[in-house]
Amino acid sequence: MASKIILLPKEVGSLSRGLPPADVPPLPETLFVLGSNGGMSVAPDAGFTVVFGRNEPEVHVCVGGGDQHVSRQQGVVARQYARWVLTNTGKRPIRFPDSRLVHRGDQAFLPAGYTPLFVVSPRQDHLLEVRVSAARPGGAAGGPTVQEESTLSDERDLEDHERLVIVCLAQRYLQGDPQPQPLTWAQVADELQRLQPARNWTEKSAAHTVANVRKKLSDKGVPGLTAKDVPPPVGNALNHNLITDLLQTATIGKKDLSSLGE
Repeated sequence: MASKIILLPKEVGSLSRGLPPADVPPLPETLFVLGSNGGMSVAPDAGFTVVFGRNEPEVHVCVGGGDQHVSRQQGVVARQYARWVLTNTGKRPIRFPDSRLVHRGDQAFLPAGYTPLFVVSPRQDHLLEVRVSAARPGGAAGGPTVQEESTLSDERDLEDHERLVIVCLAQRYLQGDPQPQPLTWAQVADELQRLQPARNWTEKSAAHTVANVRKKLSDKGVPGLTAKDVPPPVGNALNHNLITDLLQTATIGKKDLSSLGE
């Protein structure tokens, strides 16, 4: 049986190319974290919290070493709510690929697959590579191949009217707002009425459309889209998680803003 916690040498190379070679395939949802001087992998049931930051003797994964703007302990990654959760404990924000910023004290779910994170510093942005191994299609046990991870991260199927509603909802994310939030249902309904006055869009019909998409994707195994997946208060978390997934899988992008006349 493979160890639940494995150190990764600096020579392992970028996680963007897939999972590091191993004698035993990792468990589904195993976490891989790689910094400037190596990193580690942690099984989902290890009960272990990964600490990262600039002061190598005090952290498990070094990022921003030598840059005094980066905190000695900049953040942690731990298993919560059956998902891997990033918590920023440092003074510098952490940026996701979609430009979303996680500030001190804030948390964010880490999606399956590869996610480059950047500790934002006045001097330069420091890369922290993260990869969460995906479950095999159908939930079979065993480690995924890179090909399987790519398949699981393919675009989600959306009907035209579903895409339009979600693009309205997610436009602040698509516009590059550094701290985006979903629009309110009133704002979404107003936007839809402007675009399609003949359909008589309402707040209720817009919310129902998005709820159906969340359920459809949740039934296919996408996490974080139902109330049981997130701790209360739920707030905007479900729609935020939906938008994040659709951005990460390239289901929606900046090009979709053209459907809003932008």
